[in-house]
Amino acid sequence: MLARILSGGGVTDLLLESPSLQSFKILFISIILEAFPFILLGVLVSALLQVFVSDALIARLTPRNPIAGVLFGSLLGVLLPLCECGMIPVVRRLIRKGMPPYIGIVFIFAGPILNPVVFTSTYTAFRTQPSMAYSRMGLAFAVCVVLGLLLYKYMKKSPLREEKQAHMHVHNHDHPHSDKHHHAHNHRHDHEHHDHNHAHGHEHGHSHGSHNGSAVRRSWSGRLGSTLAHASDEFFDIGKYLILGAFITAFIQTILDRSMLTALSDQPGMENLFMMAFAFAVSLCSTSDAFVATSFNGIFGSGALLAFLVFGPMVDLKSTLMLLATFRTKVVLTIIAFIFAAVFIGSIIIQQFIMA
Repeated sequence: MLARILSGGGVTDLLLESPSLQSFKILFISIILEAFPFILLGVLVSALLQVFVSDALIARLTPRNPIAGVLFGSLLGVLLPLCECGMIPVVRRLIRKGMPPYIGIVFIFAGPILNPVVFTSTYTAFRTQPSMAYSRMGLAFAVCVVLGLLLYKYMKKSPLREEKQAHMHVHNHDHPHSDKHHHAHNHRHDHEHHDHNHAHGHEHGHSHGSHNGSAVRRSWSGRLGSTLAHASDEFFDIGKYLILGAFITAFIQTILDRSMLTALSDQPGMENLFMMAFAFAVSLCSTSDAFVATSFNGIFGSGALLAFLVFGPMVDLKSTLMLLATFRTKVVLTIIAFIFAAVFIGSIIIQQFIMA
């Protein structure tokens, strides 16, 4: 080594060729390459739903029965596989449009896990251990159903922040007839516009049809442009968290002594707590976190990996900040405490009796 440095080889060259750095690069790149297709699929689906599916339609389809409502909120992600990054703003709009709050909150925590994209990515990451994908879906579903029933029973007022609700109340109180007047005005305007178009269509039928055709083409091109713009924005927003998570994962496994991580697995429950804290800190997208989790396979037990895969998409650093900005602090902290305890206990039970 000294001879190489004296002969012109720098210290930088030695560091770049060190076994630890090579292992870091291989692990870092492999995580990103494996997760990339699923992130791309997830943001495309999210963008299509954002542009082509209205919130009002979802609100009209929401059941009023509490049990059916909880099941609806838990399984809505099967039809609307949105990423957790865009879930909270969508649910806030739905609640303001009339969706019962307990259903919307359940959707926030269930949607990022209970959807076909996440199931496929988890099944792909754990090819030799497919029970991990089913256990992830099962534990997340159980936690969300219990959460929804508890919220229905004990949450008696709107969970949205009071200042926003107060502002809306004052606005509606000051203009009690604004909606009715607006509706009447629109109805009259639409009727007049219809008569004008009808007469114009008789006189210039061909040109009128051509005009509508170009408008439809512009509408579809505009929607396509909005879809691509939304997908690209979300891809770069999610991608930075994936790169950060892959970097931290590769760094931990390269720098930390494997015996230190193994020591955690020898203490019951400690590995689960470590992986839950790790999931909270790195804030990975649920379409890619399975590939990060599988890199710890063999170091930690299946229960710890399951805790990482369920707790992370439900509660992480970025989503907690968004929740606190949208909902009342007491509601957010109570929900996070319940999810933490439920996932921790559930992952231990599943490891002992199902995945042993």
